Amino acid sequence: MNKALFEEKWKVIRSRITPKWSLMAEYDLAKVDKAEVKFDKFTTMLQVKYGYTRQRAKEEIAKLWAESESKK
Repeated sequence: MNKALFEEKWKVIRSRITPKWSLMAEYDLAKVDKAEVKFDKFTTMLQVKYGYTRQRAKEEIAKLWAESESKK
């Protein structure tokens, strides 16, 4: 998933975050809402909260999007 698509689909993605990443509180998601580049902010939050590498965080975001698209 690229940054542009993430930014465009943020509201859809946001609604699916808490079931997958329970450590992400509403407070954290509000920070992403306000970020200029939401993709970078969210990727960094995954790194901090879950100990992911930057690459793994990006892969996990892509997986979440692929799962949500396959359910349509």
